Amino acid sequence: MRIENKKKVNSWMPAPKNSLWAGMTVFLILLASFSFPVCAAEGGGLSSAIKRTGLPVPRFASLRSDEVNMRSGPGPRYPVEWVYKRKSMPVEITAEFDTWRRIRDIQGTEGWVHQATLSGKRTVLVIGKTMQPVFRKNEPDSTLRGQAEPGVQGKAIRCDEQWCKVEMDGVKGYMKRESLWGVYPNEKID
Repeated sequence: MRIENKKKVNSWMPAPKNSLWAGMTVFLILLASFSFPVCAAEGGGLSSAIKRTGLPVPRFASLRSDEVNMRSGPGPRYPVEWVYKRKSMPVEITAEFDTWRRIRDIQGTEGWVHQATLSGKRTVLVIGKTMQPVFRKNEPDSTLRGQAEPGVQGKAIRCDEQWCKVEMDGVKGYMKRESLWGVYPNEKID
């Protein structure tokens, strides 16, 4: 908010005590004195004023829509570097700034997207150079439900130490964790 004083006052001179400016100055000093200790206690400075989710970083999320713009910086004024056209694709959130999230995709490309374009739904991508087995149970000698090509996307239902229960094209089954991108090595998903 900008308040203009009708009297011309040099910037190096204090404003007269009876002016509106003096009252606002006192108010702002009081406001700062009450709010500064809170900021300092939380880490201080501008960084503590940035809204954060409180969720761990890094973490996995997924794209909310079929078209998501990845920008070179955290804001709409930064140029669009990539446009993702794959809804529910898993991405890794590596940083947060206000309502913007820096993400990394499976190929290692990093950039910023608005939080509204992300979903907390956990999805995975099949990785490797060959077809990956989808088992009926979380046992290597279990019967096969099918085979998934590298790049196939699915929903992560549950993950333990070695196995993830996934759903891909309506088929539910278990896959080895190391054949999936979108979950951390020791992460549990319930």
